[in-house]
Amino acid sequence: MLLIIYPIWDVVATIADILINRGTGSLTPQYVNLGMSGIAAVAVNIAIRQGVPQALIVFGIWAMIAGVIQLIMGLQRQKALGGQWPIIISGGQSTIGGLSFIILANSPALGIASLAGYSAFGAFYFLLAAITITKRLRKGY
Repeated sequence: MLLIIYPIWDVVATIADILINRGTGSLTPQYVNLGMSGIAAVAVNIAIRQGVPQALIVFGIWAMIAGVIQLIMGLQRQKALGGQWPIIISGGQSTIGGLSFIILANSPALGIASLAGYSAFGAFYFLLAAITITKRLRKGY
């Protein structure tokens, strides 16, 4: 279930990011991420019917792509806004995590176990990003 919920959560977070950052430059990475996350939620739901290994592979591909998008977005924003290190680290972690899900797909117990750690770090980075954004908004950036 977490394999499906995580991309859906990313859709919600990306919509919030788009709304907060309207008028601040190109939102192309966010729109690409929004589409990819929506597709991933549906694809994982379909893949899980074939088995856990297939769902882990689909989830891993999504995590890698989402991670690269986060890295690009974080680096672009770092130049303009600063304080993007949670997004940059999260993007790197997601890229590496996605690769590990693909590698561990043939050992579903290990792949599912690593999902807990991946989700915990992802939640931590979401929290850091929210704190950073809130502080910046209060300062008028």
